[in-house]
Amino acid sequence: MTEVIEGRVRVSYGSHGIIQLRDGRQVTVKYRRQVGRPFCGDEVSVSLLQGSEGVVTEIHPRKNQFVRADAQQRTSTVAANLDQVLIVISPRPLPSRDLVERYLLAVHSLDIEPVIVLNKAELPISGDSSAGEEVINRLDEYRELGYPVIRTSCKGHPGIEGLLPLLSNKTSILVGQSGVGKSSLVRQILPDLDIQTGALSHSTGKGRHTTTTTILYDLPENGSLLDSPGVWEYGLWKLGPEEIARGFIEFRPFSGHCRFNDCRHTSEPGCAIKKALEAGHIRAWRYAAYTRILAQNNA
Repeated sequence: MTEVIEGRVRVSYGSHGIIQLRDGRQVTVKYRRQVGRPFCGDEVSVSLLQGSEGVVTEIHPRKNQFVRADAQQRTSTVAANLDQVLIVISPRPLPSRDLVERYLLAVHSLDIEPVIVLNKAELPISGDSSAGEEVINRLDEYRELGYPVIRTSCKGHPGIEGLLPLLSNKTSILVGQSGVGKSSLVRQILPDLDIQTGALSHSTGKGRHTTTTTILYDLPENGSLLDSPGVWEYGLWKLGPEEIARGFIEFRPFSGHCRFNDCRHTSEPGCAIKKALEAGHIRAWRYAAYTRILAQNNA
């Protein structure tokens, strides 16, 4: 009789992946076309075959999924069933002008909690007044908006101690540009990383793991950490003006008070958002980011 057991996807490669079963076993599985392709973090049912292999027979309902889009605004799923997204930026490379806003907008629209992490915090800011440098200098303003902002370093002060309490008993994913040090953070957070990656490499037969796809790791004190491949610019999918406005949390107290129900908060008369901007309740640089994203998304 075939054994069917539940588990969680640790890594997904095309038509197969690695599942951690409820009893702790780790098995390589194949995907059936009629069932579909699960993503990292998915809860699934697996029909076990001989040895340490199996077939996914069911993908359980997801509470959410984190996605990104390409230049044509076609979406691809990065991971599923997350509690929070750790948006990692650094002084080198500096973030692009609206990178954080794009991530925050996406995270809010997907009903996941964001955390902003400044890694390589030991590095000095160059002082060239670039757009990326302005992002770093505004971290306290993000905190004033209500976002958790954590400074980390894998080479010195402040270390990673401020980040660890936020990870406990949660499923978190690290996202950000290539080169911001996500893999270094993973190594600092996971003392048994070599053991976990070694087990994954053994299961895939591909040798030492490199971050070319999203991978789920077990945290030492409950919870999970997902590491995703770095990107240069985070792409948004097609969003309506109302969805974009909802992604700017300081707009919310004024939403629904505009003269027109379909107000885009740009040039319409009687706009409550513009009035709040003029009164200083909304930061000018955040409103400018909103208008740029709105224009790009509806181009």
